[in-house]
Amino acid sequence: MGLRNRISSIRVQIIVAFFLLVFSSIIAFMLFSVGYTRSSLKANSKENSEELVQQVNYNIENYMDYMENIAQVVMHNTSIEQFLFGEEAAGDQAKAKLGEELEAMLQIRKDICNIAVLGDNGRVFINSGQEEWNQYARLEQKPWFQRAREAGQGMHVSSSHVQNIVKGRYDWVVTMSHVLENPADGQMGGMLLIDLNYNVISDLCESISLGKRGYVYIVDAQGGIVYHPQQQLILSDVKKERLEEMVGQDTSVTYTEESGEEKIYTPFHSGKTGWTIVGVVYASELVENANMVRAIYFLIAGILILLAIGMAVVMAGNITRPMKQLQEAMDKVKGGDFQAVQVQVHGENEIYRLQQDFNRMVRQIDQLLQKNVRDEEEKREIEMKALQSQINPHFLYNTLDSIIWMIESEEPDQAIRMTSALARFFRQAIGKAGVFVTLREELEYTRNYLIIQKMRYEDKVDYKIQVEEGLMERRILKLVLQPLVENALYHGLKYKESKGLIQVIGYPAGERMVIKVSDNGVGMDEEALAHIFDPKPISQKHNGVGLGNIKRRMQLYYGEQCEFKIESEKGVGTTVKIAVPQETQGGKG
Repeated sequence: MGLRNRISSIRVQIIVAFFLLVFSSIIAFMLFSVGYTRSSLKANSKENSEELVQQVNYNIENYMDYMENIAQVVMHNTSIEQFLFGEEAAGDQAKAKLGEELEAMLQIRKDICNIAVLGDNGRVFINSGQEEWNQYARLEQKPWFQRAREAGQGMHVSSSHVQNIVKGRYDWVVTMSHVLENPADGQMGGMLLIDLNYNVISDLCESISLGKRGYVYIVDAQGGIVYHPQQQLILSDVKKERLEEMVGQDTSVTYTEESGEEKIYTPFHSGKTGWTIVGVVYASELVENANMVRAIYFLIAGILILLAIGMAVVMAGNITRPMKQLQEAMDKVKGGDFQAVQVQVHGENEIYRLQQDFNRMVRQIDQLLQKNVRDEEEKREIEMKALQSQINPHFLYNTLDSIIWMIESEEPDQAIRMTSALARFFRQAIGKAGVFVTLREELEYTRNYLIIQKMRYEDKVDYKIQVEEGLMERRILKLVLQPLVENALYHGLKYKESKGLIQVIGYPAGERMVIKVSDNGVGMDEEALAHIFDPKPISQKHNGVGLGNIKRRMQLYYGEQCEFKIESEKGVGTTVKIAVPQETQGGKG
């Protein structure tokens, strides 16, 4: 209970110091500052947007005033009156003079695309008089032209549109239109059109910045687009925009788009052009700005937290430090590191005694684990020796009988070959200690076994060993392949009427090597294959190292890194596939 009370006391001190000195003030400060910052930034953004939009309108109106003055100069040009309303001969003379004057103006003002004079009497003059009028323009059918004629006196400014009055040209323009009066009767006698390059309006709108993503667009009194940075997308219905809503809107308004993003729209209505200039600001950018301001608040909060931590360290002192060391040591123990874990013991309090008990516990666990490892290694060695001792004497007796028969049959070469193979077989099987051998050694051991069996059952057995040379020096668990070959011989080819074939194939597959032992023997049905790993009594005719035994040994040494798979078909044959890492670090060999 003393140690528990001590820990409770430490926890209470840290909580009280942290919450009283930091959290109470930080929470109140942050709640107030975050709300105030967001509302202030939003209000400032709206105010800034209004000022910028007014500035755009001011620039546009100044430009329009200037262009209207130019239009007045053109309208009061006597050459126009003579061309439209004079006699035919006088009109031809005026036409030449008018062409020179308009050409000079177009040379000076690159922002003017076209200057056209249209008479109700059918007379038409455009620019210098050299361009050909497009007879398919059909201005009388276009809404902006109709509104200009209906407006009567005064200047009328259209929305943006494609102008095609000059044959072969299609300019994106904003058109200023003015009615021309016949001085003879004071009635409407024609129209003056001045096409302004659309880029002029675009430059005026793009000259201001409403954040990284904000923009300005302009609509006319009917909600038609005068300018928009994504005008083509809107006209093709790829993008939606609030056009007509802004014509009747007088104050800033916030809309939430389908994507969930908020936009703040700030409109301004021009009395001169009849246009509505709209500034659009993304609320997410205001949040970014608010985050920048909040970062300052967090910096202040961080300083307060550091002060609180400093006080906590002073109060906790020598108590929290050994507890931290003990925690780190426990983390190492959880990761399996026992040998290097020893907590430095200081002091004479409860933590000191806890550290001593922890060190003692870790030493005991390490000793138990080491003993368990040694016992497991001994168990593996015993299993290997037991496996080696299972090499059947019956196989040895039959082989020796075959050697005697060859000698009696005056076949000494065959007898020598079988004796040599038998000697190498037993030398490799029981003569070399260790759990692992090279694949070359394992294959040589298996080959000697097959040589002996082929000589004994020449009309019954044949074999092929095809293993890539690059795998020969890789290490593999000892006594794996020969039992697989023996199973193939006794269970696959024994009951086959014709001569059978055993194949050993090896190849690399990524970081593993694959070895297949196949036979073309009698095969197995699905039921027999399902019970292939069931324990079976050891036969007196072969060594009894079953497939289940081989699989368990491989899983014991390789774990999840190994693969052991059997495929068989009745009357076709059986294939055993094993896959193991190309480099093995465990075991002895």
